[in-house]
Amino acid sequence: MLPEVRPYVSAPLTGQLEHQLGLAPNCGAGHLDVEHVAGIAVVAAAHSGGYAAIGHLLGLLAALPSPAEAGERFWSDLWRSSGTVYLLPATIKADVLQALAGEGTALARQILSAVDEMTPPQRVAAGEVIGQALAESDHLPDLKTQVIGELWLRDLELTAWHVLHADRRADDPTGRKAFLEAWTNA
Repeated sequence: MLPEVRPYVSAPLTGQLEHQLGLAPNCGAGHLDVEHVAGIAVVAAAHSGGYAAIGHLLGLLAALPSPAEAGERFWSDLWRSSGTVYLLPATIKADVLQALAGEGTALARQILSAVDEMTPPQRVAAGEVIGQALAESDHLPDLKTQVIGELWLRDLELTAWHVLHADRRADDPTGRKAFLEAWTNA
């Protein structure tokens, strides 16, 4: 599941390509040699964390039952077990649509709020509900449903954190330089 690429994602990448590789913004493919292509791949990979995290977040949600009638029982069981409405399709629908359009921070915040709201027993119970659904759909009979669900919840939580951490629309070169100097002098 891949979200759309937004201009704010590509602007820092363009700047890094200009700075790191000396490429002009509108240079054609005829001006690129193997070294430039390899350099572009490295810089693009370094900038793709947020994009990949949004895609992974959407993939995790896509693994759950559809909110249609067949999945209605799953979602009501998840609501009762987790004690939170923050994960219900009606609550996250707009945020999921934004994530599909390349903007995943609202969805990530919503997910982290849901996980934060759960007590430890609720998290275990939600993990059991999620694990049961995943075990049935992914045919993972070797693993306990509670383990599958807990791993899914941990992955969801960590991925939401990655989305928020990677959201750096306002990179601060001065602050970054100060950090690197302090880090180097430590």
